[in-house]
Amino acid sequence: MSNQQSHRIREIPYNYTSFSDREIVIRFLGEAMWQLITELRGSRRTGRSARMLFEVLGDMWVVVRNPYLQDDLQADQGRRSALIGALKHRLDQFEGRANGNLKALQLLRAARASVEAFAACFETNNQLRQKVCRALAPITRDDNVDFGGLARVSHSTDATDWRVEMPFVVISPDSEEEVAPIVKACIDCGLSLIPRGGGTGYTGSAVPLDTRCAVINTEKLEQLGAVEYVRLPGVAQQVPTVRAGAGVVTRRVSDLAAAHGLVFAVDPTSQDASTIGGNIAMNAGGKKAVLWGTTLDNLASWRMVTADGCWLEVERLNHNLGKIHDQAEVSFRITRYRADGSIAPALAKSWDISADGLVYTFHLHDGVKFHDGADFNADHAKTNVNGGAIAMGHPLGATGAIILSTLLDELERTGKEVGLATL
Repeated sequence: MSNQQSHRIREIPYNYTSFSDREIVIRFLGEAMWQLITELRGSRRTGRSARMLFEVLGDMWVVVRNPYLQDDLQADQGRRSALIGALKHRLDQFEGRANGNLKALQLLRAARASVEAFAACFETNNQLRQKVCRALAPITRDDNVDFGGLARVSHSTDATDWRVEMPFVVISPDSEEEVAPIVKACIDCGLSLIPRGGGTGYTGSAVPLDTRCAVINTEKLEQLGAVEYVRLPGVAQQVPTVRAGAGVVTRRVSDLAAAHGLVFAVDPTSQDASTIGGNIAMNAGGKKAVLWGTTLDNLASWRMVTADGCWLEVERLNHNLGKIHDQAEVSFRITRYRADGSIAPALAKSWDISADGLVYTFHLHDGVKFHDGADFNADHAKTNVNGGAIAMGHPLGATGAIILSTLLDELERTGKEVGLATL
């Protein structure tokens, strides 16, 4: 067997995931240690030392990837101590067989540090759980905050079945009023956030990429109003509309429209499970989108929560009741609300959007202008404001509105014209 072929053999036990040995070693020990293992592979005699090291990594890996084992070890300090003791015992045996090999001892030091970090994570997790519970207790019911294995596994992926990390906690608010304070509490606790609807997306946007992640499940936000004919800003005739919560299943809106002799244009193949909030986030379409456009084209307004725990409302003005790309000039009114629901007048803004191919022209009505921009680095959008570049996705959607709103204060402070190009 060639050396190249041997690298593809899985030597770490209990690894029934798609992660390779290399990825697991890098995760626990770092890239340099994987290179060291590769170098030492050619000098093996019996391979017993390597097996002991891989058993240690395998034991840690199976716990890291199995939230049910994590729950068991979190709750039972005796079992936890026994596992850590067994890991350290194997490393002691590894040291005894190193025979003064400096490279092997370097690998041993990295493994001991990894075991110590693994041992400490349980108490750290317990402390963070308590902190999250204290922060959320005044906001939502205790049973809406779930650290259990079943909740974490079922919220670890979407329709892609791509699994990177397990979320730290799953939160299921009972009402929209709870969402803003929940967001602020999670951020204050140091957690990243993923809002989740039906989990039917194929973009991986609902997949946690960090262990310190809270998934906010919006399925309970299923309030669906009646069909109302209203006069939208800048539109002469009355237009049939319906107010829907983020967790409303798409099919319910379609059925409601059909019952009134109307058609809801958004009909993805997942409409029996997808939600309106997810449709907006992904700008979902479907076969009807060819005629009537995607979700963005059929929105009169929508509301979202910003990272500071406040509300942002995006209202389309002069709606053409069709595809946004067929309209020469598109206007949105952006209104920010404080956490208590009151309007923050100084932050209420709106701007126009002129479509010219894939480039838009933005201007704020208070005189701070956006104009056609050059290339930019999206990762440094905010820091580059003074240099004249910010980033936004194409087509304009909820994400684009959030990016613009978060830069609003910085734009006001600089008072400069700021370039904008589409991705």
